[in-house]
Amino acid sequence: MTSNLNLDWLISVDDHVLEPPNVWTDRVPAKDRDRAPHIGYDDNGMDFWVYDGKKYPSSGLSAVVGKSKEEFSPEPLPYSEMAPGCYDPLARIKDMDRAGILASLCFPTVTRFCGQLFMEASDRDFGLVCLKAYNDWMIEEWCGSAPGRYIPLILIPLWDPRLAVKEMERCANKGATTFAFSENPEPLGLPTIHDKDGYWEPVMAAANDLEMVVSMHVGSSSQLPQICKDAPFMANLTWGATRTSGTMLSFLFSGLFQRYPNLKIALSEGEAGWIPYFLERA
Repeated sequence: MTSNLNLDWLISVDDHVLEPPNVWTDRVPAKDRDRAPHIGYDDNGMDFWVYDGKKYPSSGLSAVVGKSKEEFSPEPLPYSEMAPGCYDPLARIKDMDRAGILASLCFPTVTRFCGQLFMEASDRDFGLVCLKAYNDWMIEEWCGSAPGRYIPLILIPLWDPRLAVKEMERCANKGATTFAFSENPEPLGLPTIHDKDGYWEPVMAAANDLEMVVSMHVGSSSQLPQICKDAPFMANLTWGATRTSGTMLSFLFSGLFQRYPNLKIALSEGEAGWIPYFLERA
């Protein structure tokens, strides 16, 4: 029996958004706009994000669409030189149509992959305000611009599981279906998913009940495994998928899937060739 299904379209759960400059300035009180993440400029006109007394330039590697591999560069890149699809959801849809991408899940950039920016902030209360503003923008503006084409991925306050549950419930009511989590919270100074005191249990229970997928991008532990102390950066980067295999095994033997039968995880940019080996070994 032949099928007439069109299998030329893909769903991507490893895309990225370069946050447009108005994400926070449009959503926090006017008195807090200079405290929230906002765009500044250096003497040469290069733009960068400013938050909590630090500057964060945009890496050219985050905006390589339309460029040849020879043009890829980690050097700072201003928004004016980025393809509009990097930060404009409607322009992104046109790019997705050309690439055969039916739906897209976009991880954040300036906040880092699971919102480490706000966890490390000197004022976590205001960090939570900014985190909620990001989530509202992601759901209402980015995903709302093209219903059905974007998968609403939110951030949670990693530093307080009960606050995280409240934010998950708030955003689930607005249509969010997944949240960003760390492939390994330990390097972030947080308990692991095996914590004997059950630090993450409220979050995993909420994910189970709300049917929100736990999405983890490689690098969301804010570390890069080292083959040896002086191995070249590119060698370590290539070896980086070991983090994802470790995450899979950590969850597999954690008991979480037994305790929460509706729990699902997604592992982004971790490759797949290692899966048969580790499953057989497990």
